[in-house]
Amino acid sequence: MEKLKERWGLTSNWQLVAILVVFSINGSFATWVAKPVTAFFGLSPETTEPYILYLVCRILLIFPIYQLTLPLVGWVFGQFKFFWAFEKKMLRRIGFKKFFPED
Repeated sequence: MEKLKERWGLTSNWQLVAILVVFSINGSFATWVAKPVTAFFGLSPETTEPYILYLVCRILLIFPIYQLTLPLVGWVFGQFKFFWAFEKKMLRRIGFKKFFPED
């Protein structure tokens, strides 16, 4: 735990626990939110053949939903600043550097 606290610049065990809880909750929350989004686009396991195509589409939808909800769930746990910095760093790495310049 000390290595994570040092790597992420955390000052207390509470912050570390809150951040791990946010990651856990947000994964489930993003998949829950993705269900009506996939239904909106007419995607379901029954109507999308082959089934693997449905899974790929669902995963591709979950990824941006996860990115959008992570700072929101982090805010609920009082860790918005950490997750906003985390999001910006990840978005820079996947090619959005011009939208999120280095601080």
